Amino acid sequence: MADSNFTDFEKKYKDRIKKEFENYKNKSEISTQSRQYQEFKKQYMPRNLSLYEKLCNISEKIFKITPDPKEAKEQQEYIDICHLDVTPSGVKSFSFLGPLVFILIVAILSLAGPMILDPGADTKSGMFFIIFSVVFGLVMIIPLGKLPEFIANNWRISVSNQMVLSIFYIVTYMRHTSNLEHAIDFAAEHLPPPLSLDLKKVIWNVETQKYSSIKESLDMYLESWKKWNIEYVESMHLIESSLYENSESRRLDSLEKSLRLMLDETYEKMLHYAHNLQSPLTMLNMLGIVLPILGLVILPLVVSFMEEVKWYHLMALYNLALPIGVYYLGRVVLSIRPTGYGETDISEVNPKMKKYRNVLFKVGNSELSMNPFYFSFAVFAIMFLIGISPILLHYLLPPGFDIVIYGSGSETGMRFIDNYQVPEGKFYFLGYRDVDGDIIGPFGLGAAILSLLIPLSFGFSIGLYYKLRSRNVMKIRDESKKLEKEFAAALFQLGNRIGDGLPVEIAFSKVAEVTSGTTSGRFFELVSLNITKLGMNVEAAIFDPKHGALAYYPSNLIESSMKVLVQSSKKGPLVASQAIINVSEYIKQIHRVDERLKDLMADTISSLNSQISFLTPSIAGIVIGITSMITTILGNLKDQMAALGSNTDTGSLGGAGIGGSLSNLDFFGLGIPTFYFQVIVGLYVVQIIYIMTIIVNGIKNGADPLGERHLLGQNLITSTTLYCIISLVVMLIFNIVAGMVLGNLVTVTGTT
Repeated sequence: MADSNFTDFEKKYKDRIKKEFENYKNKSEISTQSRQYQEFKKQYMPRNLSLYEKLCNISEKIFKITPDPKEAKEQQEYIDICHLDVTPSGVKSFSFLGPLVFILIVAILSLAGPMILDPGADTKSGMFFIIFSVVFGLVMIIPLGKLPEFIANNWRISVSNQMVLSIFYIVTYMRHTSNLEHAIDFAAEHLPPPLSLDLKKVIWNVETQKYSSIKESLDMYLESWKKWNIEYVESMHLIESSLYENSESRRLDSLEKSLRLMLDETYEKMLHYAHNLQSPLTMLNMLGIVLPILGLVILPLVVSFMEEVKWYHLMALYNLALPIGVYYLGRVVLSIRPTGYGETDISEVNPKMKKYRNVLFKVGNSELSMNPFYFSFAVFAIMFLIGISPILLHYLLPPGFDIVIYGSGSETGMRFIDNYQVPEGKFYFLGYRDVDGDIIGPFGLGAAILSLLIPLSFGFSIGLYYKLRSRNVMKIRDESKKLEKEFAAALFQLGNRIGDGLPVEIAFSKVAEVTSGTTSGRFFELVSLNITKLGMNVEAAIFDPKHGALAYYPSNLIESSMKVLVQSSKKGPLVASQAIINVSEYIKQIHRVDERLKDLMADTISSLNSQISFLTPSIAGIVIGITSMITTILGNLKDQMAALGSNTDTGSLGGAGIGGSLSNLDFFGLGIPTFYFQVIVGLYVVQIIYIMTIIVNGIKNGADPLGERHLLGQNLITSTTLYCIISLVVMLIFNIVAGMVLGNLVTVTGTT
């Protein structure tokens, strides 16, 4: 009886303890892991995706549209790839509700704005923007409906760029420790987002008991990549199969085959991509750059004979519709890019490197930093205010005030021009004109020259921001890349020294002596000094946050290699030696394929760079010079003909007939002022340079935010400056020619 009571008592409390332990485990592990994953996702998911998620969810509540099952299945696949918290219904609803709201807002502003500001104003311009918004909104329904697909493609490109390295990290770890879960965790630790997010989620799904094993969780994740990257799936399956091999040699062969398969398939896919890239890039170049810019040549004639066409009509076309179309076509080109190699923004991965994204100043022994946005904004504000000064002066100065330079060049004067009457054959600064009571302008050469500062303010300030934002980090990356380039040979020597029986501490100093004067030599020398001078062990000499060698050479590739060395050295010098030699061989293979991929893309990248750096700004600059001359000639030709007609009116009867016909000529107007025309073209050049730089970086490097910012800083500054210089020179030359033509016409008119 006592034994029975004791057994019941024991069972009762065992069940209670087990229940409490399970509750504690659920709270401490499951909820914690889920919270950690949400925090990780919140940290690394772009903010614009969070805004897009909110808009889709709100649209689904307001105006729910359910897609058909086939479309919903495809959308859900894209949503799962990029970890969006939306539904296919929300995406479909936003694709219709967003354009509808845009059309309503533009319609209200187009109708109510002119009525409030000027009740007697013409409503034709308002109707143009209403029609434009309707067409633009209807066209945007398709891209907005496919936005999850584009986001998923961008995510896929970012992940694909890291897949080769992920196989490298997993294989490197599993050579000395055959544990798949630890190998995936090792890869997730050294890879940047977004692939690290996916791999951590694979582990978290096991820890939260969503899947029973790491293999099951990994296989479910790989299902999403069968459509896009079958070689990655096959490489992972080879790694999994190595766990079941009986002999060590077969296990290692399986691991090496997985990395070799990934490298070979990557090269083959990129080869086909490079061959198929010429046609879409040619179409993009013609439709987005060549034809729009060459079409600008005839626009001055068109707007001169069609006075209904205003400068803001051209701005809606060239600065809104065309850039969006070019960007869309560029993203389509990038969406088919296969697996490649991507670089890492170390300032995003390593929090200690974030300060290098700012402008650093040395003040005594302290270091101050300033966000480059403030400096760039100050440059923008100064240039922009000077650029719009012709408009400001028109409203600030007395009516009719202008600075006139006489055509002969021998006399220069500053005077008031009564009733905005422009002297024939003269150069003027503002050049506002009175046409039937409407003051139109500025048509002056001085205003056109100052207008160059408006696109320069955008291009130069944005480029300066990106350049200052990336300059310090790029220097660190370049040093790390130099080290990575030499690191394979240095690692091979280190592995041989350890294999000869030397302790790891002494092996570092020996390799530092042999590689003295190189970047890798300085790295090994720094490790050796930390060991001998500071008394650190090998792990601290490499990984110490303040004095470790990696603090001066931040590189995930080098860090992972050194961690393999530290962990394998615990199993003996021979294991460490073999592990390091194998790592060096893997790095050589990756570098060899990387160089072959660069050769494949060299012609395409060179062609695009020439478009960005020279051809586009040069063509646009020449077009602006021609436009300025045509506008000047056409703007004065009507006045000259009227003057010729008034002179012939006092002559013979036949002359009176000719004069009457000339004085009544009204088949062309003043056209668009060069001031506004140049601003439209200049901003379009800045936009095209920005978009094409993103495309070039995407084709060359895949997802590389740091490299993109660095290229934007270079191209925006140099190309925009070149455009402004060419525009200024050609504009001055052609206006001198126009002045000579008009001066001769004045002479002919006077003699007549």
